[in-house]
Amino acid sequence: MRRLLCFLKKYRKESVLGPLFKMLEALFELFIPLVVADIVDVGIANKDTSYIVQRCLLMVALGVIGLLCSITAQYFSAKAAVGMATGMRHALFAKIGRLSYAETDRFGTSTLLSRTTADVNQIQTAVNMVLRLFLRSPFIVFGAMIMAFTVSPSAALTFVVTIPALSVVVFGVMLISIPLFRRVQEKLDRVLGLTRENLTGTRVVRAFVREEESAAEFVATNSELTRLQRFTGRFSALLNPVTYVIINLSILVIVWRGGVQVNLGHLQTGEVIALYNYMSQILIELIKLANFIILIMKACACATRVNAVLDAPDGMPQGDVTEAPAPTARGRVEFRNVTFAYHEGAAPAIEQISFVAEPGETVGVIGGTGSGKSSLVSLIPRFYDVTEGTVLVHGRDVRDYANPEDLRATVGVVPQKAELFAGTVRDNLRWGKEDADDEALFAALETAVAADFVREKEGGLDFEIEQGGRNLSGGQKQRLTIARALVRRPDILILDDSASALDYATDKRLREGLSALDYHPTVFIVSQRTASLLRADRILVLENGEAVGLGTHEELLDTCPVYREIHMSQFGNEEVAK
Repeated sequence: MRRLLCFLKKYRKESVLGPLFKMLEALFELFIPLVVADIVDVGIANKDTSYIVQRCLLMVALGVIGLLCSITAQYFSAKAAVGMATGMRHALFAKIGRLSYAETDRFGTSTLLSRTTADVNQIQTAVNMVLRLFLRSPFIVFGAMIMAFTVSPSAALTFVVTIPALSVVVFGVMLISIPLFRRVQEKLDRVLGLTRENLTGTRVVRAFVREEESAAEFVATNSELTRLQRFTGRFSALLNPVTYVIINLSILVIVWRGGVQVNLGHLQTGEVIALYNYMSQILIELIKLANFIILIMKACACATRVNAVLDAPDGMPQGDVTEAPAPTARGRVEFRNVTFAYHEGAAPAIEQISFVAEPGETVGVIGGTGSGKSSLVSLIPRFYDVTEGTVLVHGRDVRDYANPEDLRATVGVVPQKAELFAGTVRDNLRWGKEDADDEALFAALETAVAADFVREKEGGLDFEIEQGGRNLSGGQKQRLTIARALVRRPDILILDDSASALDYATDKRLREGLSALDYHPTVFIVSQRTASLLRADRILVLENGEAVGLGTHEELLDTCPVYREIHMSQFGNEEVAK
């Protein structure tokens, strides 16, 4: 929590004025029992109506002033808390954008969402309460005890015993509850993850008639969360009844001892009432403090989760080589005995892969689902670091680049899932190159076989695309993402199964367009279809993360059973036009 307080630096004035006005409110509140005692012991005892009215007006004035102080304190506290939360969200959003693929996978999308929203909201509420109660409640508690000593030192000894007993209860519950609240947040992340998976994959769930299994898994996870929340809530709920018991026992002692002192003439009735009011104030403030501490416990658990994101390393570790690669090596990609696993201790996604792609070559990558195709090409722009071996791009180890962005600026990547953003076609294409003119955009569209349908759209390049490309077909989205990668004229182009929604004729035109590019990039085509790889200079065949074949289409049909099986399952003995 301490680390997050840096976001309060811009609100130092509000962070001081909020508690200050709360203490002023508390100070006025402490005078009220004395005024009540005067009303009873002087006004009512002497039947002095004017004195009673004067003291009542004084009490109203103290209440109004206290209310104004409270409103002012709330304004400053809320401003500081909301400002801190705003800065925290900005920092989290920026940090998430800088996380490497490996770190994003480690946290999980649902967890990052909950940390940016629910956890930050919890911290915001806690900071607001801290600024309002952190000084006020202890001030009232100890102030009431001091004021009680001014009324009757002997009767006030009850306060000396009560306050430490309550402190033991409050802090004891707090220390036990903090780990429980952390576990609750972890279980909540899992529930959010399952919810997100089922919402984003609802079509797949229905296609495979897995509604009942998905619902059962959610019910089991949600039940576990509910059980833990109930246990944590019940334990935390002990705070209030135990506090009430201790306070009410103290009140009984005060009333009993006060009555004895009144009978002996050592105390007046109004003073007993003042002592009772001071104990009641302590009760109210300690209940507030107890609930406040529960809130702090939750916020501390949330702060730990937020700090874990902020403390995560930015992107990939930087190398120490800054000079440009040799022109003759640009576009050259080499894998040397590469093994890669997504997590430490996990099974390798690819294992002992070695091959070279010379500048301008087209390399196909094919294999069954889960064979490691996407994992392989994701190592080229260094989205992940290899576990063993070396990946060289432009003749240099990708880990030696002083800035990974310099490497990625030369690589055009078209991911498996076509991602488009809300905005015009022109805006989406310029993600590839911000200063590209319309001529360059249409050149990329022509190569990607997307120019015709873009011209047909209302506005052409100014056609508005909805978020996620909801107003485009799957094939149109894929072609636009390919065009976006081509706009930057990359030295290396990676098409990660990005033509799966295209028919064979369009796919063929796309391959012909790529072959005719004047800057001759090194092209990696990941595909499930052998028809997409017929023109490739070489085809790498993967099975269970291992390379089982490398060669041309004709060579692999003769020498690689896995490739031959894939091809025969799609075309039988038919010849496929290149």
